[in-house]
Amino acid sequence: MYLRYFYNDKLAHASYLAGCPVTGEALVIDPDRDVEPYLQTARKEGMNIVAAAETHIHADYVSGARELAEQAGAKLYLSGETQGGTGYPYTRNLDHQLLKDGDSFQIGNLRLDVLHTPGHTPEHLSYLLTDGGVDEPMGIFTGDFVFVGDVGRPDLLEKALGVSGSAAIGADQLFHSLKRFKELPDFLQVWPAHGAGSACGKALGAVPSSTVGYEKRHNWALKQDDPQRFKQELLQGQPEPPTYFAVMKQVNHDGPELIAHIAAPEKQESSPEVVAEVLKQGATVIDSRPAVQFASGHLPGTLNIPYGKSFTNWAGWLVDYERPLYLIADSDQVEKIRKDLLSIGIDTMRGFFSPDLFRNTKPGELERYENASPAEAVDKVNSGEWDVVDVRMKSEWDQGHIPGARHIMLGHLNRRAQEVPRDKPVLIHCKSGGRSAIACSLLQAQGRKNVINLKGGFDAWKKQGFSGE
Repeated sequence: MYLRYFYNDKLAHASYLAGCPVTGEALVIDPDRDVEPYLQTARKEGMNIVAAAETHIHADYVSGARELAEQAGAKLYLSGETQGGTGYPYTRNLDHQLLKDGDSFQIGNLRLDVLHTPGHTPEHLSYLLTDGGVDEPMGIFTGDFVFVGDVGRPDLLEKALGVSGSAAIGADQLFHSLKRFKELPDFLQVWPAHGAGSACGKALGAVPSSTVGYEKRHNWALKQDDPQRFKQELLQGQPEPPTYFAVMKQVNHDGPELIAHIAAPEKQESSPEVVAEVLKQGATVIDSRPAVQFASGHLPGTLNIPYGKSFTNWAGWLVDYERPLYLIADSDQVEKIRKDLLSIGIDTMRGFFSPDLFRNTKPGELERYENASPAEAVDKVNSGEWDVVDVRMKSEWDQGHIPGARHIMLGHLNRRAQEVPRDKPVLIHCKSGGRSAIACSLLQAQGRKNVINLKGGFDAWKKQGFSGE
């Protein structure tokens, strides 16, 4: 048997290619939208991808199942445990099978047995993998059911899609699914769909895999025997789900557009006038340069999301999926950024501008914002000369914050920008200064110009010994 682990660190997403070298057939579990790495690996190993299986309808990224079906002719194995069992619109003309608890299917000499493990979502499946010629399974693909050190959150349908009461129902389902998991052999390997950093749980480990026995000994959720206490602990302290999760659910149910059908972005004339024109027409322009460069000079109306590990997450939170999108980015980064945007269903990128455009600006065309150290800010904050907005997560805020600060988590700042005072300068801060830099750009793009970023964030504030509550 051949088993290969793939990891997208921008999404904290794990996927797997399992193959049978004897027959040359391979399967991908929970594929990313960019399927080329799977196809390349399969070719290198002398195998063909004949199938793709999903554990559930994903909320945090666009599935590559349809891409594999179209590009490789893969048969799709999807959950039939959806409400009504009606299936997925995009599979109408594709080879597919809807799976129920107790079903099994073969990929060469590999057998996959299906377990219905609801809780994270109602339709969630897990797959037991058995190699040919062996009478017991070697591992289980758990998707967002069991992670290393944690379990999938059951509250996304309620928080992201507004399905009232679904969090409590999901917690009850998850408790019973975990009872079934505990009955599995301790030696089974556990292969989850996410690692540390995913918003699909609150305490995911960074280790890529585990075993059933290890999780029974060390995973907090598997050590809890009281259903009410389990529910209370499970639902408490879950991170805010990104706004784009609701979009992903719909996209992955109905079917994403094929990447080949999405027009590639075109390089635009690098001039401030052209940027101003696309903004006037209602487009979003993301300046992907580092925050320090953006702060020292940027074009009015542009949003700064520096390109790095958290770029995809904040793009999902802050980008309007209905509006055309343009980038300011170096040419060698454009395709990487486009792939990251496509991975969360932002298919509206129309073009990009070179950072060279800043060489063509005239005096007064660029905006700036100030960065202030805690020592420079403390007297103005204490005297009330500056207001303070804290853009951290609520869990961070609850652990301590600057007295008198207003809490507006960065992901909600777009729709709550009117709550930011206009009558005086506003000090924006997060934990260490990264998220607050994005917030400063967002507020300036919406017309609130007198914003200051706290250098080093609340960490630096505390380190200087200034008061918190």
